[in-house]
Amino acid sequence: MVEMARHVDRKTARSNLRVFLILVGIAIAIGVSTAIGLIRDKGGTERTAAALETVQSVGKPKDVYDVVVVGTDPEGVMAAVSAARNGLKTLLIDGRDRDILGGLMTLGWLNSLDHNYDRENKDAFGRPDLLNKGLFLEWYKQVEGDSFDVVTAANAFWHMVQKESNIDLMMKAKSIEPKLAPGSGGNKTVTGVTIVAADGAKHEVAAKAVIDATQDADIAAAAGVPYTIGRADLGDEKARMAVTAVFRLKNVTPDVWKQVQKRLKDDGDPNTDANERSAWGYGEMQKYPPNNKERVKMRGLNIGRQNDDTILINALQIFGIDGLDPKSRAEAFEIAEKELPYVVDYMKKLYPEFAGLELDGIAPELYVRETRHIQGEYRLTMIDVLENRDQWDRIAFGSYPVDIQRISPTDNGAVMSHPIKYAIPFRSIVPLQVDGLLVVGRSASFDTLPHGSARVIPVGMATGEAAGAAARIAIDNGVTFRQLSASKELVAALQDKLNKQGMELKPYELKPQPYMQQKDYEGLKTVVSMGLVIGGYDNSGFDTKPDSNPQRMLNLMLGVKRVHKLPGDPTPAVAGMQDPGKQPLTLQQAAWMIALTAGYDVKADQAVDMLQANGLLRKETVEGIADPSKLSNGDTYMMIRDLVERP
Repeated sequence: MVEMARHVDRKTARSNLRVFLILVGIAIAIGVSTAIGLIRDKGGTERTAAALETVQSVGKPKDVYDVVVVGTDPEGVMAAVSAARNGLKTLLIDGRDRDILGGLMTLGWLNSLDHNYDRENKDAFGRPDLLNKGLFLEWYKQVEGDSFDVVTAANAFWHMVQKESNIDLMMKAKSIEPKLAPGSGGNKTVTGVTIVAADGAKHEVAAKAVIDATQDADIAAAAGVPYTIGRADLGDEKARMAVTAVFRLKNVTPDVWKQVQKRLKDDGDPNTDANERSAWGYGEMQKYPPNNKERVKMRGLNIGRQNDDTILINALQIFGIDGLDPKSRAEAFEIAEKELPYVVDYMKKLYPEFAGLELDGIAPELYVRETRHIQGEYRLTMIDVLENRDQWDRIAFGSYPVDIQRISPTDNGAVMSHPIKYAIPFRSIVPLQVDGLLVVGRSASFDTLPHGSARVIPVGMATGEAAGAAARIAIDNGVTFRQLSASKELVAALQDKLNKQGMELKPYELKPQPYMQQKDYEGLKTVVSMGLVIGGYDNSGFDTKPDSNPQRMLNLMLGVKRVHKLPGDPTPAVAGMQDPGKQPLTLQQAAWMIALTAGYDVKADQAVDMLQANGLLRKETVEGIADPSKLSNGDTYMMIRDLVERP
């Protein structure tokens, strides 16, 4: 089910929890200190709430640094630590009113990890291995497990920063703006940042490199980097995924948690489960009748346990919020504050184990899934993910399902596909038109569809680590990041450096998936790249053989019209038709819909000839249709391919 998408990958590892706990005991007994596995659940005996450590911030930055990293989300911490360990004097600075490090994880309370598993390779216990290691794994070893206590997480980030003498940390800046100078080839160059500190003092800081690790690519946007917002690359400029206000419930005693585990293990749904740290399920919450029907909808509950008998729940989706607008974000909190008491009452009535729980707060920061997508030297595409592509300049890997959350209360969201493994190229963090700058995290150069997978935090942490190391390579060789991104020799040096830091960036080649071997695959690629065909968790939706029907074809053409801004209207082709979803689709009907969508005034019986005469339908496509009186899905995909790839 779509609402459980952010936990499906974890399901694979957690299903073997009992075996794992036994193996952990064996590992400890034989002294295997590195055997953390994929579920580092320390169990109930170690659930002690830690004290939040005070983060020490410099009052005044130096005038010059090698690297400035903007943003203290996980990606920024990894970028700063990586740069510092490579011998670079680094300023890690944050422009939000934060007291701790970790951003979305620790202040957005997103305390359950969406891992990227390597399903082609197993660890010592026979489970899928983690794809991204390095600094992410170093941090991960310090927290409780796949769901962690936010205080533990914040302290772990602080410990990593505190150990680095090359890092100056500066929190609560009132503003951070890029310093710009003319560059080569008409580009601009970021030469540092202008800071207004918490006390109002202004500081001009020069830097050889700046890494934008803000959630929304704020520095890149201010520097003039081109970008799209939300689903604009799919022709829907106003649409973006829902935001979530994570909320906390108290009185979750060990006995309550045992009841949660029992329910989710016994309900027979393969998409629900629980362990000592995490729980995902309670799909009936999707039926919650919101008071604010236009702005709110619940999904199934994704639950992360804390060490103080509280739980954090990622489930309340809020629509119509502009994550770039402070007033809109404030409105989201107002909506959540009004709605959540009713949500909790509904939970308590529906599930006996929640009867004694109480609402105990809302996360200080919103979980905003999607705002800007920068334009970089390479834009990760849906086809890269669909085909599990490697990249010659790989700096990270993804495998999480392409999870497109709802964009409105009437939308169900979608899992576009479940990749085996795909590579994130270094070029995707190198922005166009501006030198001296890298952009890491969810706002890197990803199209909106692959962003549904690449946006997860472990991938962002890997790109942050790569950015910090890349700064060392660029400075040592006297090149821009753009020049580095075009050099196979320097990229290889970067990959070697990252491998020595604990990453595993080996080239790979996977055999084509079954859906890639279908005769109509070229058409399938076309419709998938527009988000019009959904594979699901098992990619079964990519089967091209089933019969199509007029209603399905109409839906496809309305999507094509939106994405490609076509002038016509295909709906007259089904006017007066009884049950268009149950009728066979003929070649003539499909061609007529395509012609109408393209803006041609043509009769149904003339559409095939007209499309062919105008180069909108290839002869070989028509000849490849086995039965013109009953088109398959693949037949329609190939016809759409011809339309959108017309000369």
